[in-house]
Amino acid sequence: MSASDDIRVLAEDYALRLRRRIAERVDEMETDDSSHMLLYRVLGVADEEGRLIDTYQNSGRFLYRYVGSFLEDAVKYCFTRRFPDAGSIRIPNTQSEQPQYFEIDCLVGSDAIEIKWRDATTDGDHIAKENSRLKAVSEAGYNPVRVMFYYLNRTQAVRIQERLESLYDEIGGQYHHGDAAWTYVQDRTGVDLKTILEELGGSSDSQ
Repeated sequence: MSASDDIRVLAEDYALRLRRRIAERVDEMETDDSSHMLLYRVLGVADEEGRLIDTYQNSGRFLYRYVGSFLEDAVKYCFTRRFPDAGSIRIPNTQSEQPQYFEIDCLVGSDAIEIKWRDATTDGDHIAKENSRLKAVSEAGYNPVRVMFYYLNRTQAVRIQERLESLYDEIGGQYHHGDAAWTYVQDRTGVDLKTILEELGGSSDSQ
Protein backbone atom coordinates (compact mmCIF):
# COMPACT_ATOMS: atom_id res chain seq x y z
CA MET A 1 0.00 0.00 0.00
CA SER A 2 1.00 3.63 -0.41
CA ALA A 3 2.04 5.80 2.53
CA SER A 4 -1.31 7.58 2.26
CA ASP A 5 -3.22 4.30 2.47
CA ASP A 6 -1.20 3.07 5.44
CA ILE A 7 -1.67 6.31 7.37
CA ARG A 8 -5.39 6.27 6.59
CA VAL A 9 -5.65 2.79 8.14
CA LEU A 10 -3.69 3.99 11.17
CA ALA A 11 -5.97 7.02 11.55
CA GLU A 12 -9.12 4.90 11.27
CA ASP A 13 -7.85 2.57 13.99
CA TYR A 14 -7.07 5.47 16.33
CA ALA A 15 -10.42 7.14 15.60
CA LEU A 16 -12.31 3.96 16.42
CA ARG A 17 -10.42 3.39 19.68
CA LEU A 18 -10.89 7.04 20.67
CA ARG A 19 -14.66 6.91 20.11
CA ARG A 20 -14.91 3.72 22.14
CA ARG A 21 -12.87 5.12 25.03
CA ILE A 22 -14.87 8.33 25.17
CA ALA A 23 -18.15 6.39 25.07
CA GLU A 24 -16.95 4.17 27.92
CA ARG A 25 -16.02 7.19 30.03
CA VAL A 26 -19.32 8.95 29.35
CA ASP A 27 -21.17 5.82 30.47
CA GLU A 28 -19.04 5.66 33.63
CA MET A 29 -19.85 9.29 34.40
CA GLU A 30 -23.55 8.44 34.64
CA THR A 31 -22.86 6.78 38.00
CA ASP A 32 -20.18 9.23 39.21
CA ASP A 33 -20.75 11.30 42.33
CA SER A 34 -22.03 14.69 41.12
CA SER A 35 -22.16 16.44 44.48
CA HIS A 36 -19.47 18.87 43.26
CA MET A 37 -22.17 20.48 41.11
CA LEU A 38 -23.00 22.49 44.24
CA LEU A 39 -19.80 24.45 43.76
CA TYR A 40 -20.56 24.92 40.08
CA ARG A 41 -23.96 26.39 40.99
CA VAL A 42 -22.37 28.70 43.56
CA LEU A 43 -20.25 30.13 40.75
CA GLY A 44 -23.23 30.52 38.45
CA VAL A 45 -22.89 27.33 36.38
CA ALA A 46 -26.15 25.39 36.07
CA ASP A 47 -26.16 21.61 36.51
CA GLU A 48 -26.75 20.88 32.83
CA GLU A 49 -23.89 23.14 31.77
CA GLY A 50 -21.67 21.67 34.48
CA ARG A 51 -22.30 18.14 33.25
CA LEU A 52 -21.44 19.18 29.70
CA ILE A 53 -18.22 20.81 30.92
CA ASP A 54 -17.26 17.64 32.81
CA THR A 55 -18.03 15.51 29.75
CA TYR A 56 -15.94 17.66 27.43
CA GLN A 57 -13.11 17.89 29.96
CA ASN A 58 -12.94 14.10 30.18
CA SER A 59 -13.30 13.69 26.42
CA GLY A 60 -10.58 16.28 25.86
CA ARG A 61 -8.06 14.35 27.97
CA PHE A 62 -8.55 11.27 25.80
CA LEU A 63 -8.49 13.31 22.59
CA TYR A 64 -5.16 14.97 23.43
CA ARG A 65 -3.64 11.64 24.43
CA TYR A 66 -4.78 9.86 21.28
CA VAL A 67 -3.82 12.75 19.00
CA GLY A 68 -0.29 12.71 20.41
CA SER A 69 0.04 8.94 20.11
CA PHE A 70 -1.39 8.91 16.58
CA LEU A 71 0.96 11.60 15.29
CA GLU A 72 3.94 9.91 16.95
CA ASP A 73 3.05 6.60 15.30
CA ALA A 74 2.45 8.30 11.94
CA VAL A 75 5.86 9.99 12.08
CA LYS A 76 7.53 6.73 13.14
CA TYR A 77 5.84 5.02 10.21
CA CYS A 78 7.33 7.59 7.81
CA PHE A 79 10.82 6.99 9.17
CA THR A 80 10.62 3.20 9.32
CA ARG A 81 9.24 3.16 5.77
CA ARG A 82 12.38 4.99 4.63
CA PHE A 83 14.78 3.52 7.21
CA PRO A 84 13.72 -0.06 8.13
CA ASP A 85 16.18 -0.21 11.04
CA ALA A 86 14.71 2.87 12.71
CA GLY A 87 12.72 2.46 15.92
CA SER A 88 12.27 3.33 19.58
CA ILE A 89 14.92 2.52 22.16
CA ARG A 90 15.58 3.25 25.83
CA ILE A 91 18.83 4.65 27.17
CA PRO A 92 19.96 4.89 30.81
CA ASN A 93 19.54 8.18 32.63
CA THR A 94 23.14 9.07 33.49
CA GLN A 95 22.26 12.48 34.92
CA SER A 96 19.81 11.91 37.76
CA GLU A 97 18.08 9.18 39.76
CA GLN A 98 14.66 9.54 38.15
CA PRO A 99 13.58 8.36 35.70
CA GLN A 100 15.83 5.34 35.38
CA TYR A 101 15.63 5.42 31.59
CA PHE A 102 14.84 7.89 28.82
CA GLU A 103 13.00 6.74 25.73
CA ILE A 104 14.09 7.82 22.28
CA ASP A 105 10.93 7.96 20.18
CA CYS A 106 12.69 7.14 16.91
CA LEU A 107 16.38 6.42 16.45
CA VAL A 108 17.49 6.94 12.85
CA GLY A 109 21.19 6.22 12.53
CA SER A 110 22.73 8.46 15.17
CA ASP A 111 19.77 10.86 15.27
CA ALA A 112 17.65 10.46 18.40
CA ILE A 113 14.34 11.97 17.35
CA GLU A 114 11.81 13.14 19.95
CA ILE A 115 8.33 13.54 18.48
CA LYS A 116 5.83 16.00 19.98
CA TRP A 117 2.53 17.11 18.55
CA ARG A 118 2.77 20.00 21.01
CA ASP A 119 4.21 20.59 24.46
CA ALA A 120 1.90 22.08 27.05
CA THR A 121 4.36 21.89 29.96
CA THR A 122 5.37 25.33 31.20
CA ASP A 123 7.38 24.87 34.41
CA GLY A 124 11.05 24.89 35.31
CA ASP A 125 11.08 21.21 36.23
CA HIS A 126 10.35 20.45 32.60
CA ILE A 127 13.49 22.28 31.52
CA ALA A 128 15.61 20.47 34.12
CA LYS A 129 14.32 17.06 33.02
CA GLU A 130 14.80 17.87 29.36
CA ASN A 131 18.34 19.09 30.06
CA SER A 132 19.11 15.75 31.75
CA ARG A 133 17.58 13.85 28.84
CA LEU A 134 19.61 15.77 26.27
CA LYS A 135 22.86 15.15 28.12
CA ALA A 136 22.05 11.44 28.48
CA VAL A 137 21.26 11.19 24.76
CA SER A 138 24.51 12.95 23.87
CA GLU A 139 26.55 10.76 26.23
CA ALA A 140 25.01 7.69 24.59
CA GLY A 141 26.56 8.88 21.33
CA TYR A 142 23.42 10.18 19.68
CA ASN A 143 22.41 13.51 18.18
CA PRO A 144 19.25 14.88 19.87
CA VAL A 145 16.55 16.03 17.45
CA ARG A 146 13.20 17.46 18.49
CA VAL A 147 10.27 17.78 16.10
CA MET A 148 7.21 19.58 17.48
CA PHE A 149 4.43 20.20 15.00
CA TYR A 150 2.27 22.75 16.79
CA TYR A 151 3.90 25.63 18.63
CA LEU A 152 2.41 27.31 21.66
CA ASN A 153 0.70 30.68 22.08
CA ARG A 154 1.02 31.65 25.74
CA THR A 155 3.99 33.83 26.67
CA GLN A 156 5.35 31.60 29.44
CA ALA A 157 5.00 28.47 27.31
CA VAL A 158 6.84 30.16 24.44
CA ARG A 159 9.66 31.14 26.79
CA ILE A 160 9.99 27.53 27.94
CA GLN A 161 10.23 26.37 24.31
CA GLU A 162 12.81 29.06 23.54
CA ARG A 163 14.88 27.83 26.48
CA LEU A 164 14.54 24.23 25.29
CA GLU A 165 15.63 25.26 21.81
CA SER A 166 18.73 26.91 23.28
CA LEU A 167 19.52 23.67 25.13
CA TYR A 168 19.44 21.78 21.85
CA ASP A 169 21.70 24.38 20.27
CA GLU A 170 24.16 24.23 23.16
CA ILE A 171 24.55 20.46 22.85
CA GLY A 172 24.71 20.46 19.05
CA GLY A 173 21.25 19.07 18.51
CA GLN A 174 18.37 20.15 16.28
CA TYR A 175 15.00 21.66 17.16
CA HIS A 176 12.30 21.85 14.49
CA HIS A 177 8.82 23.23 15.17
CA GLY A 178 5.76 24.24 13.18
CA ASP A 179 6.26 24.15 9.41
CA ALA A 180 9.92 23.23 9.91
CA ALA A 181 8.86 20.00 11.67
CA TRP A 182 6.68 18.90 8.74
CA THR A 183 9.45 19.83 6.30
CA TYR A 184 12.02 17.86 8.32
CA VAL A 185 9.91 14.70 8.14
CA GLN A 186 9.28 15.12 4.41
CA ASP A 187 12.91 15.87 3.58
CA ARG A 188 14.19 12.87 5.50
CA THR A 189 11.52 10.31 4.61
CA GLY A 190 10.07 11.44 1.31
CA VAL A 191 6.56 11.32 2.81
CA ASP A 192 4.52 14.54 2.73
CA LEU A 193 2.77 13.73 5.98
CA LYS A 194 1.07 17.10 6.38
CA THR A 195 -0.61 16.90 2.97
CA ILE A 196 -1.76 13.34 3.69
CA LEU A 197 -3.30 14.43 7.00
CA GLU A 198 -4.94 17.45 5.36
CA GLU A 199 -6.54 15.15 2.80
CA LEU A 200 -7.74 12.81 5.55
CA GLY A 201 -9.02 15.64 7.76
CA GLY A 202 -10.64 17.65 5.02
CA SER A 203 -11.08 21.42 5.07
CA SER A 204 -11.59 23.10 8.43
CA ASP A 205 -14.37 25.11 6.78
CA SER A 206 -16.44 21.93 6.39
CA GLN A 207 -16.15 20.85 10.02
